[in-house]
This record gives sequence, C-alpha cells and structure tokens, in this order.
Amino acid sequence: MRTLLAFLIIFILVSCESGNDKPINSDKPEQLIEVKNGVYSEWYPGKKQLKFHGALDKKGNRNGKWVFYSDRGTELSITVYENGKRQGFSIVKYPNGAIHYRGEYLNDTMIGIWTTYNEKGKVISEKDYGLK
Repeated sequence: MRTLLAFLIIFILVSCESGNDKPINSDKPEQLIEVKNGVYSEWYPGKKQLKFHGALDKKGNRNGKWVFYSDRGTELSITVYENGKRQGFSIVKYPNGAIHYRGEYLNDTMIGIWTTYNEKGKVISEKDYGLK
C-alpha cells in the first residue's frame, strides 16, 4: 500500500512539473528586424513572412530597391532610394497584385506623369508633376 501511495505521489509531482511548456527565455521580445551585410529585413510577427526588404548605405539610409510585402507574401510596393531619398521609379499595388499607382521621384519629389489605376487595371487618373 505504501509503495502504491509513494508511486502515486511521485506521479503527481512529475505531472505537475511537465505542465510548463513555455520555452526558455520566452520573455525576450521577438526580433523582427535584421540588418546584415548592409541589407535591412523586417518580418511580420512569427517571422514567417518578410515585410520590408532593401539595401542601406553606409550611413544607414535606404539605398537602392526597397520592397514592401503583405502578410501573405504579395509584393505591394517597390520604391528606389538613393541615400535615404526616393529617387527613381515607384510602384504601389493592390492586395490582388494589380497596380494601384506608379510614377517617378527625383530627389524625394514626384516628377513626370503619375498614373492611378482601379483594381481591374483601368486608368482612373493621370497627373503630370513636370520636371521630366
């Protein structure tokens, strides 16, 4: 009887301790931003899907092509930067992948013709910012 009681107590103690399924260091916040070899990557929570991705210059400014993705992996925008300023082509898309609007920047200022489309790809407006 004592053996059975001792076994039951040990079983209960072991069962209680195994209920803690929290990983070690779970108090640490999830690291969603990574900068490696001059490339910035930002992730959605869970770190399964990339959110932002692009190169940085030596001062840490955006430089080159930057891409923004939805939480489902759809490419939503592409903008080109030079030393932290928008410089060159930019395109923004609807979640369905269709182009929402597009145009160019010169020294962080809109230039030329910017075109806006509806979700089916039909042009709904064009605006000329000049300077092209």
